[in-house]
Amino acid sequence: METFLNIIQERFVWGLAIGLALTFFTWKSGLSTKLRLSRDVRRLENELRELQSHLNTQLKINAQGNQTLEKELGRLREQNENLRVSLASAQSKPGRAEVRHYQVMEAAIRQMREQAPGFAPAWEKALRQAEAEVEAGENGLKKLVRKVIPGIGMTTPSAHTGDDKDDDD
Repeated sequence: METFLNIIQERFVWGLAIGLALTFFTWKSGLSTKLRLSRDVRRLENELRELQSHLNTQLKINAQGNQTLEKELGRLREQNENLRVSLASAQSKPGRAEVRHYQVMEAAIRQMREQAPGFAPAWEKALRQAEAEVEAGENGLKKLVRKVIPGIGMTTPSAHTGDDKDDDD
């Protein structure tokens, strides 16, 4: 036992014991830190998996929503094109010039029925008279009557009698 007491009284042994104690506490602290960090790593890995799962779910939902929106957009584009074609066909009514020409021709035909002898000269005369009537009727009451009831107000009383002479014949 005496040797044990001699060994304990040596400064080297005290330094060695203190160094070993410090090493033990440092090792224990490192081990506990390693265990704590490994728990944190596992917890963070689980959290990362959950976040990735949530992100994948969110991306799938967004992809489905985008597909639905793209289908709806395609359907609306097709409907828009159909409506555009329908509108274009609805707007393809005869223009103002065609309507005027039709009214002139209608008045000329009406006058030709009254003035049947000699078709060609009478037709030309009736056509000129109808054009003059349409031009005269562009303003005023005749224009209003013609808009309300097409074909009425196109002939004048002098056209019905056939008494007018045209200098161009």
